[in-house]
Amino acid sequence: MKVATLYDIHGMLDALEAVLADVEREEVDAIVLGGDVVGGPQPAEVLARLREVDRDLVWIRGNGEAELDRDAREIAEWTAARLRPEDRAFLVATPARAELELEGLGRVLFCHAAPDSDMVLVTAETPDSYLRKLVVGVAADVVVSGHTHMQFDHTANGIRWVNAGSVGMAYEGEVAAFWALLGPDVSFRKTPFDVDAAIEAVTSSGWPDADEFVAENLRRAPTREEATEYFERLAAERGER
Repeated sequence: MKVATLYDIHGMLDALEAVLADVEREEVDAIVLGGDVVGGPQPAEVLARLREVDRDLVWIRGNGEAELDRDAREIAEWTAARLRPEDRAFLVATPARAELELEGLGRVLFCHAAPDSDMVLVTAETPDSYLRKLVVGVAADVVVSGHTHMQFDHTANGIRWVNAGSVGMAYEGEVAAFWALLGPDVSFRKTPFDVDAAIEAVTSSGWPDADEFVAENLRRAPTREEATEYFERLAAERGER
């Protein structure tokens, strides 16, 4: 069994379309959608496109989906207002984790940020001592997450931890869509997309964060070093280290 793992699409339709074209060439058996699918400029369009996909879809709830039901911030309200009530209910009700048996990898646990949280911050620089706490009681051979938008592959406490990257908001020093192919091993992928078309779509969407997002994520790309330093500092401030 071969699966594509698409995390943190963040309502970016152009990036998603490009990745789906690459996924189609791989002839995968299923696509895992690892949360934060719609939190961005084109939430309804992204959801509609995913429902056209002729593959089994495994949905995981991220913090962005959870916020549709509990967050009064302007961004969450804007996103929720552009989705039908039944679509909001579907996204909020998606499970926090899923498990698949994959040849070559064994039991693979998919979650958004960590097995028991959709908000904790894990990067390639996270101390093993903290990772070991996060996998206590986890019976899987591999944990696949996203949330911090950077790909990595690390082993702690005998469990391989993979971050699949971000399709729509990557912090990799390059404007592209990042995802992963699983089975029989882990293969990190990078897919270019039409950045000019994406800029036009974002700026015309009415999304409250449009101008900032274009400046910080489409006209340039945050580097891994910038993002890692920020997330590790924030995690320490939260007491997660």
